[in-house]
Amino acid sequence: MQDKMQTYAAQAATQGYTGGAIEINRVLRNTYALLAMTLAFSAMTSGAAIVFNVPFLHPIVTLVTYFALLFAVAKTQNSGWGILWTFALTGWLGFTLGPMLNVMLQMPGGSEIVMLALGGTATIFFGLSGVALVTRKDFSFMQNFLFVGILVAFVAAIANLFLQIPAMALAISSMFLLLSSGLILWQTSAIIHGGERNYISATVTLYVSLYNIFMSLVHLLMAFGGDD
Repeated sequence: MQDKMQTYAAQAATQGYTGGAIEINRVLRNTYALLAMTLAFSAMTSGAAIVFNVPFLHPIVTLVTYFALLFAVAKTQNSGWGILWTFALTGWLGFTLGPMLNVMLQMPGGSEIVMLALGGTATIFFGLSGVALVTRKDFSFMQNFLFVGILVAFVAAIANLFLQIPAMALAISSMFLLLSSGLILWQTSAIIHGGERNYISATVTLYVSLYNIFMSLVHLLMAFGGDD
């Protein structure tokens, strides 16, 4: 009787592990698929902003709309509406990126900076995602540090809108670059260890991390290139 109970327990554990692995693979697959689609969509909205020569939007308008869309995603992430709001959020971020890209592409060396920033962003993403997927290390210990760090960096960025200190702007860009890179490690690790089961939430985290990395690289490359 005891042997049978042990056998049943082993079978249940195996089934639970298999089911967990299937769920993790599903979340990973859906996250990367949705991330790819949102990146393509934001590229389209950014391109539209360039074609129609959309001017720079006021930072307050950009931030208020961003947080409103982020709130909408959080409230609907467990339904199909969450996908719609995810596209709205990423499309908005792409659209607000258009005016900056439009100016840069007309600058001497601007297109090279954009390409370097895109290449650097892709390298960081695939490199860090690969580390998390291959090593299977649990990076959950980074969570509190990352979120406190991002809050500090965001408050500093808001303050520098009024202070306009170049050295502070560079420091903020460096902070966002490092913290967003850490978020990629943390989020990917959370998926493969079962801590993240919502692919909409995971997609938004990864997309915003990529957006911040790209913006930070553009700013740093411009500064070191003598254009800042």
